[in-house]
Amino acid sequence: MSNLSEYRLSETSQPKITVQNRLDISEQAKPDLSINDAFSKAYAFTRADDAIAAGIHPFFQSIEAQDGGMVRVDGQDLIVTGSNDYLGLTQDARIKQAARDALNDFGTSCTGSRFLTGTLSFHNVLESRLASFLNKESALTFSAGFLGCLSVISSLAGRHDTLYFDRENHACLYDGARLSFGTLKKYQHNDMADLERLLERDTNGSGSKPGGKMIVTDGVFSMSGHIANLPEIVALAKKYNARVLVDDAHAVGVLGDNGRGTAEYYGLEDDVDLILGTFSKSFASVGGYVAGDYKVVNWIKHTARPFIFTAALPAMQMAAALKALDIVETEPQLREQLWKNVHTLQSGMQALGYDTLGTQSPIVPVFVGDDDMALALWKCLRDLGVFTTPSIPPAVAPNESIIRTSINANHQPEHIEGILNAFEKAGKMLGIIG
Repeated sequence: MSNLSEYRLSETSQPKITVQNRLDISEQAKPDLSINDAFSKAYAFTRADDAIAAGIHPFFQSIEAQDGGMVRVDGQDLIVTGSNDYLGLTQDARIKQAARDALNDFGTSCTGSRFLTGTLSFHNVLESRLASFLNKESALTFSAGFLGCLSVISSLAGRHDTLYFDRENHACLYDGARLSFGTLKKYQHNDMADLERLLERDTNGSGSKPGGKMIVTDGVFSMSGHIANLPEIVALAKKYNARVLVDDAHAVGVLGDNGRGTAEYYGLEDDVDLILGTFSKSFASVGGYVAGDYKVVNWIKHTARPFIFTAALPAMQMAAALKALDIVETEPQLREQLWKNVHTLQSGMQALGYDTLGTQSPIVPVFVGDDDMALALWKCLRDLGVFTTPSIPPAVAPNESIIRTSINANHQPEHIEGILNAFEKAGKMLGIIG
């Protein structure tokens, strides 16, 4: 892995701020909270500093270098599990060269929105290629996947429309619903009877009302690793005259014979109205996109405030995504290697006695339950040379904390063996297994 020491502060130049003197500084800056103060919640928040003081704060870990299945943190080389680089393309030499070439031609930023000076030829090429790849009429790119969710849902869900959400949908979808004027209704995770109950009541029952209906679901759920029950969702959408939107952030590049995601996996590409996605996972870049009918995408393009008032995606990120798309389309062996690694990790965790929550994807959650125990397991794994990502509330429900593991095509057998060995030792040490 490359040496990044030139980008680090020297030991002598780093400010010596401990948890205690950071708290002392906060005390000096703290206003009189005896009256109402919008900042009072911030000054009362101590959980993160308490975790830092205890040495169990797992977030904002600074990665100094990365290579394949390894990362360097605080000068220590660790096996990484939990990243979304499913096809292992973020270090691919071809993608890095494509980004360099675009950087040389277009510079570091578009410096404007797509409406004004921000549309480059790269945008048109990438959108055309994505539409063709996903078998849709049109596509539109966004500067982040989160912005794509905000843009699509807020522009399409009007005052008389109803959104039907799986309770485990990603937070960006929920924020898109909150930004819209539509009515949000949640059904139990992958529970098609509950979804039909809501649809039937709004169509034929006492709660029926005018307006459109849109069923919104993750394709692959980011915490549980479950795949959406798309065949039944599509059947219910046809029965109750609803549209279907699938957020395939964790599925495109991963599911389907050609990597086109959940709809291809089920053979339902013609039955899904809109596909949302991101470049930050299988496409080794940054940004987001939506694909669907031309008229619908054109409406989003001309009405979605998060899209209109955001600076355009830079050329180097689009060039990286384009090259990654070339690889996804022509090198299925990466997907084959990914799934080989996934099955090894899944079966290994289950053999150790861990509950992996019925995952069906490269996301392999290790159920812990207690929030503090999840942090303790994270610390033990870190000490054993494995870099993991715990998910605690609000990312999951209270007392349903997990260690969210995932694997990519670059992980070697010795990496997976190292992960499983660490989970065995740490789990037995803490009494979680064995």
